[in-house]
Amino acid sequence: MKDVKTNVMRILDKAKADYCIRTYEAEVDGEYIPLSAQNSLEKIGVENERCFKTIVTRARPGVYYVFMLPIAEELDLKKCAKSVNEKSVEPIAVKELLPLTGYVRGGCSPIGMKKQFVTVIDETCELFDNVVFSAGKRGVMVDVKVSDLFSLVPISSADITH
Repeated sequence: MKDVKTNVMRILDKAKADYCIRTYEAEVDGEYIPLSAQNSLEKIGVENERCFKTIVTRARPGVYYVFMLPIAEELDLKKCAKSVNEKSVEPIAVKELLPLTGYVRGGCSPIGMKKQFVTVIDETCELFDNVVFSAGKRGVMVDVKVSDLFSLVPISSADITH
């Protein structure tokens, strides 16, 4: 992959945050192949527990939340709702993602969204110095200090997985 500089990286650079870029082939014959629990170690050299996916949810019309969790895990929507003091949350439809966040499925990052939403990361992030998540483009990930992520995004940690 050519030298890529995403908005996420520009924001990290501006904040003088150290990060490492990790890339993988995200498309085969024009078809999107997501990073998964089965291939994260092979594709980017990172264990599942440290590789986080970003999911955008809606609590009610116009009220959105972002949740980050290890790629091998599933959101517990009841725990998610409780973590943001809502009655319920549900993932938004894929077609809503780009207009709402500026990102496509597989390239959604908690940093650099069109509008900054309250973000909750699974508490397992606290077990690591660094976590890996999308750099805002399919096939490009950033390996960032957890402390830097917390300083750049209105984020908290909670138990949000099954």
